Amino acid sequence: MGHRVEVRHYGLGFAFVLLMVVSATVLHDQELILPEIGALTAGTWIYQNPSWIHQPSKIFLAPSGTAIIGFLINQLPWAYPAKIWLGLLLMLVLLWGLKSNLAPSFATGLLPIIINATHWSFIAAILIFTLCLMLGVYAQGQFRQSAAGEPIQGRHMGLFVVLVSLWVTGVWLAGAPQMAGIPPVLVVFFEVLQKPRYAAKLAGRQWLALTGAATLGFAVHVLIGTWALAALVTLPLVFIWLQVLHLKLPAAYAFPLLALVLPADMFRVLPLSAGLAAAFFLGALLVVHRVRDWWDARTTVENSEVR
Repeated sequence: MGHRVEVRHYGLGFAFVLLMVVSATVLHDQELILPEIGALTAGTWIYQNPSWIHQPSKIFLAPSGTAIIGFLINQLPWAYPAKIWLGLLLMLVLLWGLKSNLAPSFATGLLPIIINATHWSFIAAILIFTLCLMLGVYAQGQFRQSAAGEPIQGRHMGLFVVLVSLWVTGVWLAGAPQMAGIPPVLVVFFEVLQKPRYAAKLAGRQWLALTGAATLGFAVHVLIGTWALAALVTLPLVFIWLQVLHLKLPAAYAFPLLALVLPADMFRVLPLSAGLAAAFFLGALLVVHRVRDWWDARTTVENSEVR
C-alpha cells in the first residue's frame, strides 16, 4: 500500500511539472517555466519534507514574495552580480520575517534576474503554481503530522551573506558574472547551512547529484530542443540518478527546467558553473563545520582542565 501511495505521489508530481512546461509551450511564453516549481513539487508532494509542509500557507507566501522581490530588482539599471547580491539579501530578510526556512524561495527570487523576466505573466505563473502546490499539501493532509523546521538563526544569516558575497565577488572579478547565481546550488547550501552536522561523504554525494543533474539537463536539452519532451526525458533521469546516490534532493529536479530557460551564455557553462558553485559552497560548509568541531573540542578540554 505504501509503495502504491509513493508511486502516486511521484506520478502526480511529475505530471504537475510537465503541465507547467506544456502550458509554456502552448502559450509560447518561456517565462511560464519555473525551475524551482520542480524542486518545490518534489519536496512537498513527493518527499513531503516535514519542515517544508508544516505551514502550507508559506509554500505560497515565501516563493511568491521572493519572486516579486527578484522581479522588481531586475528592473534596476544595475550590474547582474549586484542584482543577485541585493536580491539574496532582501530574500533572506523576507524569509526571516515570515519565519520560513523554505530554501527554494531563493531560487524563485533569483529566476527573474537570471532570465531577465519583464512580463507580469511571470508573477502570475508563480502565484498560480505555488497556490496549486499549497492546495495540494492541504489535500494530502500530511502537514498535520509534520514537525516545524528550525527558525533561521542570526549566525546562519551572517554566514550565508558572507559566503554569497565572496562567491559573487570572485566570479565577477574572474570575468564570469553569469556564474553568480546558480539557484539549485544556493537552495542546497541554505538547507545544509542550518544542519548541526555535515559529513564529507554527504557533501560528496550532494555535489555529484547537483553536477550530474545539471549535466543531464544540459545534455538532453542539446539533443532535444522541444521543452516538453526534454523535461519528459530528463526528470526521470534525475530521479534515477538520485536513486543511485541514495539521496532525496528536491533541488536537483530544478536543473532540467533551468536548462530550458537559461540565456545562451549561462546555458553553455551550466555543468561547469554548477560543479564549481557546489564545490565552493559545500566545501566552505565542510570547513566551517570542521573548525567549529575543533573549537568545541578545544573548549571542552580547557574547561575540564580548569575543573
